[in-house]
Amino acid sequence: MGSLSIWHWLIVLVVVILVFGTKKLRNLGADLGSAVKGFKEGMKSEDDKSAPKAEIPPSTGQTIEGEAKKETPKA
Repeated sequence: MGSLSIWHWLIVLVVVILVFGTKKLRNLGADLGSAVKGFKEGMKSEDDKSAPKAEIPPSTGQTIEGEAKKETPKA
């Protein structure tokens, strides 16, 4: 009753092939592959949109104003 052996997985595979047929399983695999590919392309284009463009370094002699604050230790 522990983990499933290789024979259990082979029987499950045979039953799935008998129920669905190889053509449906092949189509399902192709659909799943194209969905993953589309997701990756969508994530890549999203990263491109959010990535900052080339930063312009400050020119020589330019003063950058700001305020320094002391960091307090967190308890």
